[in-house]
Amino acid sequence: MTGPLQGIRVLDLTQVLSGPFATMLLSDMGAEVIKVEKPGLGDTARGNGPFVNDMSTYFCSLNRGKKSITIDLSKKRGTDLLFKLSQKVDILVENFTPITLEKLGIGYNEIVKHNPDIIYAAGSGFGLNGKDKNLPAFDIIIQAMGGVMSITGEEDGSPVRPGVSYGDISAALFLCIAILAALQERHNTSKGQLIDISMLDCQATVLENAFTRYLNTGEIPRPLGTRHPLITPFQLFQTKSGYISVALRGGIKNQWPLFCSAIDHVELIDDLRFTDGWKRTLNYKTLEPILSKAFKTKTTVQWLRQLKQLGIPCGSFNTIPQASLDRNLQDRNMFIELKDSKNNTFKVVNNPFKFSRTTCDAERMAPELGEHTELVLNQLLLMSDSQIAELREAQVI
Repeated sequence: MTGPLQGIRVLDLTQVLSGPFATMLLSDMGAEVIKVEKPGLGDTARGNGPFVNDMSTYFCSLNRGKKSITIDLSKKRGTDLLFKLSQKVDILVENFTPITLEKLGIGYNEIVKHNPDIIYAAGSGFGLNGKDKNLPAFDIIIQAMGGVMSITGEEDGSPVRPGVSYGDISAALFLCIAILAALQERHNTSKGQLIDISMLDCQATVLENAFTRYLNTGEIPRPLGTRHPLITPFQLFQTKSGYISVALRGGIKNQWPLFCSAIDHVELIDDLRFTDGWKRTLNYKTLEPILSKAFKTKTTVQWLRQLKQLGIPCGSFNTIPQASLDRNLQDRNMFIELKDSKNNTFKVVNNPFKFSRTTCDAERMAPELGEHTELVLNQLLLMSDSQIAELREAQVI
């Protein structure tokens, strides 16, 4: 790997989605990520279908580029082995509940005894000191508790879960950001530290304006379909052939007259109810039927051509198959092929990192369970083949 994190080593104790996504990003950026899994079982995500060439596509999407080793952390010899490995890494990442860590005896207070300079990143549902800290958390629970589902869906409709694992992915990004910040801080001070990232905290953070509006005005945010709560038009419109997304920038005054001209409603230009994005939002129920009727008079392609010529931000509405063929995504090398240890080819989504000097393209497929156990123990801990075989015989690895 030649990425900007080349030379950084990560011990990855995470499983399922949030933690593995964060460590996969570190791997893509050049870090050596050693994934610790339970012997015989591995990350529970390995059991999620569909499967291609006996590999879980779900696991594949979260663990490319990593090395997999197996250690039974329920055994003292297993935790002792982990402590030895912790001395050889820069970062340890885990997403257990705090009570699980206490039972295993591998929390920050124990790890730091073996490596005082380590960056220990803990990702959990509710944080290390929250009221619910020892409760299990999954994406749907966090989305429901954090409020995002209360503002997602059609107006006056039932709550809707966004189509991505919003609770997990947002926490993964914050976890990755925090790790990179801690690395920079350690560069300045030569000291490691504990990072505590809560999935629920992250939901509050990414809901930014919804919470800020409520806390300062008392206005309760609600679901609005595809439209924006503050700016109009900023939504999907049905056309003669499908849908189009339109986002009129409220701060640019000349866009509204151009837009009104494009939809053949010049009488709206000087209407005082619609002179800026906020006024148009306040009078949305009056304006929306006019806009919806206008967009149904032409095809999506016709509208895209016309609006783009006027400099009005707009885009097509794509299904996943259509998006996978998007020219801009293709130009940016966002869909790539990787090979596993058996030379099977898998197609994956690339990361979005583009650096001028250090490449960050994913290079290796997700590992087989325990694929690198012998390699890592031999190279990092200088263990002999016989020592490794004895650990395997004792079912420690």
